[in-house]
Amino acid sequence: MGDDRGKAAKQPEGDLVIRTIAMPADTNPAGDIFGGWLMAQMDLAAGNLAAARSRGRNATVAVDGMQFLRPVKVGDEVTLYARLQSAGRTSMKIRVEAWARNRFETGSFPVTEALFVFVALDDDGQPRALPDL
Repeated sequence: MGDDRGKAAKQPEGDLVIRTIAMPADTNPAGDIFGGWLMAQMDLAAGNLAAARSRGRNATVAVDGMQFLRPVKVGDEVTLYARLQSAGRTSMKIRVEAWARNRFETGSFPVTEALFVFVALDDDGQPRALPDL
């Protein structure tokens, strides 16, 4: 039987924010890429978008709905897409999708997604209003 990992039914949504290669140092005891590494990459992607929207410092205050759909293997290209879902006075909800592609294949597949909540911070680490667009 062939590997169907390259046959994704949907397409990623949002802006491509990070593209990286999963390396052996990022594995769990089973030899797959550690979920914590993937979550950290997603937090970086969301943080990039939050910084651009808020034009300053932010803090991650929550992560909702993360579910791992498929394992990421060593050597897979991991691509993170982020989109601003909503923004309040000081906070932003950012949806991040993680996709992977076997380095020897052309198609990619979804690995996980989650909703990250960020709060814009001032120089003292206190919540501040988001600037107008």
